[in-house]
Amino acid sequence: MEYIALNDILNAVEGKILKKGTNDKFNHISIDTRKVEKDGIFIAIKGEKYNANEFLPDAIRAGAALCIIEEIKYEDKDLNENTSIIIVENTRKALLKLAEFYRSTLDIKVVGITGSTGKTSTKDMTYSILSEKYKVYKTQGNYNNEIGLPLTIFCLDNSYDIAVLEMGMSNFFEIHNMAKAAKPDLALITNIGISHIENLKTRENILGAKLEITDYFNEKSKLILNVENDMLRSVKNDGKSYKIIRCGISLEADIKADNVRLGENFVIFDVLEKNTLVYKDFKINAPGKHNILNALLAIEVGRSFGLTYDEMNEGIKKMQMTSMRLDILKGKKYTIIDDCYNASPDSMKAAIDVLHNINAKRKIAILGSMRELGNEAYNAHKEVAAYAKDNSVDFLIVLGEFSSAYTDGFKNTDKMKCFDSTDRAIEFINKFLEDGDVILVKASRAMKFEKIVDDIKELNN
Repeated sequence: MEYIALNDILNAVEGKILKKGTNDKFNHISIDTRKVEKDGIFIAIKGEKYNANEFLPDAIRAGAALCIIEEIKYEDKDLNENTSIIIVENTRKALLKLAEFYRSTLDIKVVGITGSTGKTSTKDMTYSILSEKYKVYKTQGNYNNEIGLPLTIFCLDNSYDIAVLEMGMSNFFEIHNMAKAAKPDLALITNIGISHIENLKTRENILGAKLEITDYFNEKSKLILNVENDMLRSVKNDGKSYKIIRCGISLEADIKADNVRLGENFVIFDVLEKNTLVYKDFKINAPGKHNILNALLAIEVGRSFGLTYDEMNEGIKKMQMTSMRLDILKGKKYTIIDDCYNASPDSMKAAIDVLHNINAKRKIAILGSMRELGNEAYNAHKEVAAYAKDNSVDFLIVLGEFSSAYTDGFKNTDKMKCFDSTDRAIEFINKFLEDGDVILVKASRAMKFEKIVDDIKELNN
């Protein structure tokens, strides 16, 4: 992080100074007292479980030279001469405002990525491609919300050429606020599914919320879309000046994959630009047709920054995917497809496609609940089970509150088991698995299915 002056901070967060300390410039920001650095800034976020305004004395003892608060929860004896105190109306908003100001001081390009599924995989691919030529920073972990994104911006400095920033949301205006802070030059939308439909009610509303990523676009900006998705297919810029680039496989697109070959742990395809072959045998060391669509989006970003196809193909070979996202773990007895990080109808089907393409004695799917689907939940789980049946899943093991929906969709109760606890499921799995099985393990993160994966790994040694 580059240094920021106290007066610039005060103006950016629209705050009032309660106490002036000895420092005038700062180059580190934290919202966690355990991560405060000497002479850095501590921003006190008020959350559902903890009110960080109460931990101001801890931040000062840790060496914070500036504290930004929204409530006075300290006494004069807690302060020292080195530390400045600024009070604002809302520290969450102040964090975003300060990130917006800091972004404006950087000579750096920003790629924003959103979508119902595939954001992280697309981020990893985009980062790997761009890193072949540029110094690139990407969103770490799940720092893709209104708190995580500004903290990511503060990790940047002018030594970087490009930042690849993931933006998630659960309601309107969240991506708008992140786009205001990040000011993306290019934006990618992977797809529009039904994740968060509980809050947003319709897919049209989900699309509208995702398109907020273009709210601060200008005539030089570019929106890159996966037109295999029915909602993104019809997106237009409605007279706005930015450019739209469409990517796909089976439909007309600006950037298109052809001659697709799906392997157990890779995909290969040719690339067409405006239906003209421009590159043969582009290879990704990650399975699944969905990863072709993610790669096409990343390829268009690479093209936008002047990389050749040889450079992009070389870059993507070095890709390291975020853990628990379609990791294929081959052991002595079984092959495990570990996809425990998150779950939605689209990502469930993508994982089942990967299972379908692996040679195995038996193909077993262990599936849990998908969250935030509202009134669509029952039908979504039923549809996933039917998809599993139609795509060669030999045995289905399910946990969670939607077991009846899975049963309704899979239909063959002789080839499935339902459990109400992870421990009981593990007990069955230990006895059921046979050498040569391939096992897909997938559910929403809250179900902690990594416990199942770890247990199968023990059996696999």
